[in-house]
Amino acid sequence: MQEICPRCGLPKELCVCREIAREQQKITVYSINRKFGKTVTIIEGIDEKGKDLKELTKKLKSRMACGGTVKNGVIELQGDHKDKIKDVLIEMGFLPDSIDIRE
Repeated sequence: MQEICPRCGLPKELCVCREIAREQQKITVYSINRKFGKTVTIIEGIDEKGKDLKELTKKLKSRMACGGTVKNGVIELQGDHKDKIKDVLIEMGFLPDSIDIRE
């Protein structure tokens, strides 16, 4: 017996909830300077319910070869990764139009 999505009522193979959630979110990426001149890249706006932030952070840390964490629904990566992060997020299935890079 097939599993049915509780949100849309479609079988799990045909479920469109993740794509709809991905299209509706607005992701903002920017860098800030912390104590002692340390730069941190902040990624916010990713829906916690539609995506496992800890797993996403783990993949981003691996791809960027840096440390990082999740705090209050915001991903923090050590270092300045604004230039590369958009391409990595697109590879992970996020829409290019929903990603905003701020200076």
